[in-house]
Amino acid sequence: MPWSKDELERIAATDDLHISPLRDDGVTLGTPTWIWSVVADGALYVRGYNGQQSRWYRAAIRQKAGRITAAGLTRDVAFEAVEGTVNARIDDAYRAKYAASPYLAPMIAARARAATVRITPKEN
Repeated sequence: MPWSKDELERIAATDDLHISPLRDDGVTLGTPTWIWSVVADGALYVRGYNGQQSRWYRAAIRQKAGRITAAGLTRDVAFEAVEGTVNARIDDAYRAKYAASPYLAPMIAARARAATVRITPKEN
């Protein structure tokens, strides 16, 4: 199930995404973690600032599911690791959205790039 255009626009315009991958029991949501998000090619992406060592990233890749809250929306979601050429467009989206931030350079560097995740809504 894809994001609606309205949902993607709302999430793209905000800076308040909190991600909660499921814990190892596959049922309990983890502690919400504030994280940067971007929209590229009509999809929602996040990256781990600390790369693949980010706790939320490891849980998201292991469990492949959880919840996000952003722009007044709360959605159960699926997580999928992303590699390949789409990362260049994701980098551009980070540059556009977070140009003024001193944290931009690490978010488009190899460590964070290796921890890129696509977030898709699950059907309710």
